[in-house]
Amino acid sequence: MKTRMNVKRILLTAVVASLLSASVQAQKTDIMLLGSDHLAQLYNSGNPNTDVLLPKQQGELAAFAKRILPYRPDLIMVEVLPDKQQRIDSLYNLYIHDKLKLDQLEDGRSEVYQLAFRMAKQLGLPKIHCVNAPGGTSQGILDNGENIQLYKEEGAALRSMVVEKVKALQENKLSFTNYLVFINQPETYNKIYHLRYITPARVVNGTFKNPDAMVDTAFINPAYIGAELISVFKNRDYKIYSNMVTAQLKTKAKRALLLIGAAHLGSLNSILRDDTDYNVVDPLKYLQR
Repeated sequence: MKTRMNVKRILLTAVVASLLSASVQAQKTDIMLLGSDHLAQLYNSGNPNTDVLLPKQQGELAAFAKRILPYRPDLIMVEVLPDKQQRIDSLYNLYIHDKLKLDQLEDGRSEVYQLAFRMAKQLGLPKIHCVNAPGGTSQGILDNGENIQLYKEEGAALRSMVVEKVKALQENKLSFTNYLVFINQPETYNKIYHLRYITPARVVNGTFKNPDAMVDTAFINPAYIGAELISVFKNRDYKIYSNMVTAQLKTKAKRALLLIGAAHLGSLNSILRDDTDYNVVDPLKYLQR
């Protein structure tokens, strides 16, 4: 009888241990991809509505950041190259001690300082992590080949949509808060994704126009010119993804946040959806409160 009871206890212990192990393995790291325009590039010296350093716009950016703060990330990553990490560390140290004058910094209007630094300081984080990667190119280098009109028409429609929002921002008809919420709408960034990563594949038998140094033309196949452009964009995204996941492994973060340009959102979301170690958190869950 005792032998049977001991066997049952052993089996029960093994089952409980197995369930606990499965529970630990099933735990995923939350990650939020938060899109932003490059705020310094939006700035027009002749239009104060575009200047994020002015009090009104500072309030709007603070309101946007405040919506995200309840997510409480313990890792914030930004679209800055890792070789700039030391500079970012130095600037962030000045920032948290109220010794950094952003209006005296050449790129002080950047979303890195205006949003990432702001949120990290309020959350008491010791560091901002740089996870950008070299690569990428201009979408404009694809301008000829069979079916090029499909690509050009879609690009023109997307530009028209974005220009309309930027114009509203410039005319003080749209706040920075709502402009950034617009960027994080799936219907917005998925249109960018479709233009950069889907439609170019339909363009064949062409050549790149004035490709920059980031494009290794020695390995470009003109028969698949559109797909070649997609591969340039995707290659950079996979490097950013690598920098992200290694930063998470190093920090053992449970709730990560990446602040990045809208052009990367669709692609990185698709990559992370296939990574079973991560749970992608929709920023709209917080932005639409």
